[in-house]
Amino acid sequence: MTPWQQRVFVIGEAGVNHNGDLALALGLVDVAADAGCDAVKFQTFRAEALVTRDAAMADYQRENTGVSESQFDMLKRLELDEAAHRALAARAGERGIAMFSTAFDLQSVDLLAEMGIPLWKIPSGEITNYPYLVKIAQLGQPIVLSTGMATLADVAEALDVLLAHGAARERVCVLHCNTDYPTRFEDVNLRAMATMGRALGVAFGYSDHTPGVEIPTAAVALGARVIEKHFTLDRALPGPDQAASLEPGELGAMVRAIRRVEAALGDGIKRPSASEAKNRAVARKSIVAARAIAAGEPFTEANVTVKRPGTGISPMRWNEVLGVRAPRAFAPDEPIELPR
Repeated sequence: MTPWQQRVFVIGEAGVNHNGDLALALGLVDVAADAGCDAVKFQTFRAEALVTRDAAMADYQRENTGVSESQFDMLKRLELDEAAHRALAARAGERGIAMFSTAFDLQSVDLLAEMGIPLWKIPSGEITNYPYLVKIAQLGQPIVLSTGMATLADVAEALDVLLAHGAARERVCVLHCNTDYPTRFEDVNLRAMATMGRALGVAFGYSDHTPGVEIPTAAVALGARVIEKHFTLDRALPGPDQAASLEPGELGAMVRAIRRVEAALGDGIKRPSASEAKNRAVARKSIVAARAIAAGEPFTEANVTVKRPGTGISPMRWNEVLGVRAPRAFAPDEPIELPR
């Protein structure tokens, strides 16, 4: 069974919003638990294994941090060591929430595998990393595959690698994503999420970087089984992802909205709900006498009409009633009866 099989799986993406501070990271676990998330997710990497020392920052990283430096220098400050990871897992266990992390290098995959995390998140940047995909697939656990910056062909190729090396199609969920922080609403293209899921025959979801909670909630209405959203203790904190993150109260509001939409989706069978059945007779109409009708008088469009309540003969039987002789006298507004 996958975590998203029984209900929408909501991931609070703490990412690197701890700024390398374990105390902040532990606080993020608490926020995710308080908000009602199913899981809290971090990012696991060693700067030396992830990026060259002279790799430039992304534009959004420079804009969001107000600093111009190498990716290496930025990422080095955001690392969490093994002891920190184990402390976070312990806190998550205490709070009754799943904790896992995105590994950005093979060494980090080994660390997380040793810790026994419950599922794997492949980030958008690794979707073309063949040896990484093979290693994740061979672990035999549920996989969430993020697809920012990718074409459908890119995603299909990555999925083929996963399936060829031990991943099960029914245990993979692809996440539609736009890799810009924050994402403009006009760049979301949310319909592509379901298109991708249908084309690949896998569960689908959405990793959101837009402001607010509307778009992930809409994704659930369109069938998303997994929602991932960045959150922070305070958007004013320094860091590359803080500006595209929800604050604690907003994260809770998003989870509540998702659960309401999920409940509202129902099972897809069109039928009266239990709550509205009692109103059917009140709202619908019956065929009644439009004026006094004598016994034996034929029912015509002149002497019968349609009024509430719907406790008598349905107006859908109108043609069946016209021309029949009244079995008895009827007073105005009295429900019409047919001869037995």
